[in-house]
Amino acid sequence: MYDILRAEKLAENIYLFDVKAPLVSRKCLPGQFVIVKTDEKSERIPLTICDYDREKETVTLVVQVVGASSFRMAQLKTGEAFADIVGPLGRASEFISEDPETLSKKKVLFVAGGLGTAPVYPQVKWFHENGFHADAIVGAKTKDLVIMEKEMSEVAENLYITTDDGTYGRHGMVTQVISDLVAEGKQYDACVAIGPMIMMKFVCKLTKELGIPTIVSMNPIMVDGTGMCGACRLTVDGQVKFACVDGPEFDGHKVDFDEAMKRSAMYKTEEGRAFLAAKEGDTHHGGCGNCGGDK
Repeated sequence: MYDILRAEKLAENIYLFDVKAPLVSRKCLPGQFVIVKTDEKSERIPLTICDYDREKETVTLVVQVVGASSFRMAQLKTGEAFADIVGPLGRASEFISEDPETLSKKKVLFVAGGLGTAPVYPQVKWFHENGFHADAIVGAKTKDLVIMEKEMSEVAENLYITTDDGTYGRHGMVTQVISDLVAEGKQYDACVAIGPMIMMKFVCKLTKELGIPTIVSMNPIMVDGTGMCGACRLTVDGQVKFACVDGPEFDGHKVDFDEAMKRSAMYKTEEGRAFLAAKEGDTHHGGCGNCGGDK
């Protein structure tokens, strides 16, 4: 069992948990995720690690209620526990292994859309703790859905909040803020964008025009988290990849977003999953690399 030390509602249908997980907190790095089970009978849910504290042996997870399993998870309170947490899984963000001297000369822009603020935060925090430069844009539909603003403001060199309806911060999409910052003379050597698929697609379209290399996290399409379900299959630079085992981060300018979004929608139905398995054959699944898909 993994004890919940803090349970907090951040916004409508969005909940934060600080969980005692010694082995995970000891090894995890920004960009990685865990698989969580609320109880013995619940399904396995992949969640990006929002934060971690090696001394306190805790990891922080943020959950958005989108179905029955996440709804049950959101009902847990401080003092209760998750049945299981497996991780860390996935590949850590590339900048973790980048040459420090080279990284110190870069100006990186982090772009978070909605729940994407949770996985963006540990990356911006890592930059701050290591003395590197990072600006951050946090976008949400309305003011009520802006999360972790205080935490982000403490680690970002400059934080820009924007809402689709203009109820808080700047008015408009995150892409408009990127365009405005560049027009104001801001120069960025790299961008990291995490959020809804459609947001990441248009951020990448813009940054490609601006000549800013961009990394995206494809965690929104993960289901099983081990490469065995075939949910997170995508095409990157013409090659088949699986977000949970090959990522979740990829070069955003090489991701086929249109294919990924269409495929994700098909995967939600039993008929769609059967069609994808038949069409994709041995490449429908990843993970072990030799499971033979649904054969």
